Amino acid sequence: MVNYARIACGFVFLIFAVFTFRDIFGETTPEKEIPATKVAGFNNNVGPTLKFLFCYSCGYRKVFDDYTTIIQEKYPEISIHGGNYDPPSHFMLLVRILSIARVALIICIISGADVFNYLRMQQPSWWHWCLENKLYACVFIFFMCNALEGHLISTGAFEITLNDMPVWSKLETGRIPQPPELFQIIDNQMRFDDQIDIKRGFAKL
Repeated sequence: MVNYARIACGFVFLIFAVFTFRDIFGETTPEKEIPATKVAGFNNNVGPTLKFLFCYSCGYRKVFDDYTTIIQEKYPEISIHGGNYDPPSHFMLLVRILSIARVALIICIISGADVFNYLRMQQPSWWHWCLENKLYACVFIFFMCNALEGHLISTGAFEITLNDMPVWSKLETGRIPQPPELFQIIDNQMRFDDQIDIKRGFAKL
């Protein structure tokens, strides 16, 4: 007789394993979550460069896209780059450990392995519940680990530099600049750069 419960658990495990291995080897690094974006205006390679480093998992990609549009309309000569703000390396290590632990726990639950017996420890009641309710336990572990991983890689950053000079930091100010504020910052910085060039004796066209 076909054991449908075992087949269902095996199918669920396969789905969880695919997503987990994708997280470990494909998308746990910020660079792979969001590739660097470049939006070039006129006079590319010679005009000012505005760079955004932001928290992709916080949903700031759309904010970056909106700012790119309005900045390019006002300053077509500016080249705009965007990318994910890297979380601390020890957080990324914890994310990888959580991903591996998630796979190991799900494998143990699906296979019904008595892990605590191997460790010569008394089996706790929560592990007995996991073995008795494999489907619910796997779903709970999967989503709980995903939530923890998302929290670890979420930096809340929205950092802006103009010609490699920091001009705004959400980590320091606690907020994203309003468009008029950003325009004023760009104007002031570009005016300051022009004054420096003039003092150095370069003719301005």
